[in-house]
Amino acid sequence: MAHRTYSQLSLEERDRIAALRAQGVSIGEMARRLKRNKSTISRELHRNRAAVYCSYGAGTADRRARQRKCLAARRPRLKDARTRIYVHRKLRQGWSPEIIAGRLPMKHPGLSISHEAIYQYIYQPEVRRRENLVPHLVRAHKRRQIKGHRHTHCDPHIPGRISIRQRPAHVDTRKQFGHWESDAVQSRQSVSSLHVLVERKTRLIKISKLARRTARHTRTAITRTLSQYPVHARRSITYDNGSENVEHREVNRTLGTNSFFCEPFHSWEKATVENSIGLVRRVFPKKTNFDLVSSRDAKRLEHKLNNRPRKVLQFRTALEVFRSCVALPR
Repeated sequence: MAHRTYSQLSLEERDRIAALRAQGVSIGEMARRLKRNKSTISRELHRNRAAVYCSYGAGTADRRARQRKCLAARRPRLKDARTRIYVHRKLRQGWSPEIIAGRLPMKHPGLSISHEAIYQYIYQPEVRRRENLVPHLVRAHKRRQIKGHRHTHCDPHIPGRISIRQRPAHVDTRKQFGHWESDAVQSRQSVSSLHVLVERKTRLIKISKLARRTARHTRTAITRTLSQYPVHARRSITYDNGSENVEHREVNRTLGTNSFFCEPFHSWEKATVENSIGLVRRVFPKKTNFDLVSSRDAKRLEHKLNNRPRKVLQFRTALEVFRSCVALPR
């Protein structure tokens, strides 16, 4: 018997469901057209419809589904009363979660807890509202600081941020010229980094050496690179949520572009530049000291990549396709 797998409905599928529902198409027919189980469609309409008038919108439904999935991953911590009392008492005595986790089985055989579970318990919103234990930690950070992990913002922290979900659909088709993606290539071994811009339709790559990966240096690199092209060659730029992109509105004012941002931790939503960075990494692998990489080295690689035939371009080069598009009227 073949093994059956299930995948979550995508935003595109939810768009189709909303359109078919508006046309009065039955659930069974929706399932047939989307090649989904009938119960999947029925469950989707029941769970993710709006409370008002029982309407169904693709964007709202997708947001509800993602929120539900996020909440489902939150497991309650310290459910055992004896463990909870012991943890509270020892935290007030100044013990760290690591010491508490290590001593608990010695004091109460049969009970055990990891220090990570204690940290997660302490920082749960409902626990903090009821009895704030954070001040009893050694460093008492208001927000959880996990060692060895990048402190990336989960919530939007960029002024004027517009989600990629609001980006016009025609940008995804790559039929219109002038839409770019932006990202940085960096290393812990250096202060300097490389900034990469890629035009989505032609795959043209522009590489700039940054003395520092700051918002000012990133803004300068983008405006200096794209200002040399006509207006129809610079319509939009898609970014990730890094702090180096906070000055995107200044870029827009200078270039006349629009800016869009991937969802947090969804770097695959700007796959064109991610793929291009993979090509850059072949020459400058991880742990490269970019302080020792000159601007001339970066431009030499840029020239090499833009003059490399690409299968996706019917074996033309990115530079050939880009030049033909720049020459077109607006």
